[in-house]
Amino acid sequence: MTTNTMRAISQHALGGPEVLTVVELPRPEPGLSEILVKVRAAGLNPTDWKHRAGGLFLGEPPFVLGWDVAGTVEAVGFGVTLFKPGDEVFGMLPYPHGAGAHADYVTGPARAFAHRPAAIDPVQAGALPLAALTAWQALVDTAQVKAGDRVLVHAAAGGVGHLAVQIAKSRGAYVIGTAGAAKHDFLRGIGVDEPVDYRSTDFAEAVRDIDVVLDTIGGEYQLRSLRTLRPGGLLVSILPVPFEGLAEEAERLGVRTAMMLVEADHAGLAAIADLAERGLLRAEIAETFPLEEAAKAHALGDTGRTTGKLVLVN
Repeated sequence: MTTNTMRAISQHALGGPEVLTVVELPRPEPGLSEILVKVRAAGLNPTDWKHRAGGLFLGEPPFVLGWDVAGTVEAVGFGVTLFKPGDEVFGMLPYPHGAGAHADYVTGPARAFAHRPAAIDPVQAGALPLAALTAWQALVDTAQVKAGDRVLVHAAAGGVGHLAVQIAKSRGAYVIGTAGAAKHDFLRGIGVDEPVDYRSTDFAEAVRDIDVVLDTIGGEYQLRSLRTLRPGGLLVSILPVPFEGLAEEAERLGVRTAMMLVEADHAGLAAIADLAERGLLRAEIAETFPLEEAAKAHALGDTGRTTGKLVLVN
């Protein structure tokens, strides 16, 4: 392999993890306002397996997945002032069409990145961006969570959920989190004040007077969650397809809804880096895999049962 090529995980068909293959591709060059990053770690997220199986926003293959990235700046494009070669960075490539982190190298807009905090290693940094930005943009930018707010986080042990818990706690919120009973000790360990076992308890009956619900599941969970909100409360869904009748029911109950997709966000990343540096935000690493074993990571992700994040490492 020459220095002009790189390994990447690509697919030529939609389907299960078995469609993922290691290929050799030209190494990209940074364009205007872009940086070239030598990838050291790249997180996986549910959107990766959904795109692998169904194409979603990317359409038909071939394509290289991956939005999370941590690594070393190899080169900078014209006009870049934030970084120089040798800098350690982490970031989220613009969602959805900026995918490509599951490779040896990737390019992206300089302002989709931030300096990696010295307090965290590349695996931590590679696990954080998409999930932490999703939680930050939902709870801080959209819901403006503040001290004393009651926040309900669904799937609180999941990739977005466990980071959302920590972000809400950093802002002084009281956090209720749903997860199976086996994960309740983990939830308490990351700051959940009140774990709820969604298997044995109907959260819509057990939880009340919530200021903000973070919906990470979608479907009828959205509708049921409205009943937990106080008047004027807000449901933020990171799966922005409203369940049938959601708007009408929200209006009837006097509550609000917001549907969001995560965006590349330099300021948000800087805030996340600050929380990580201060020990207030840490990704739980479920497992790491070498790049060439991406299919194994996808198979584990497909189970929907992991706690925290899966990460590919180079």
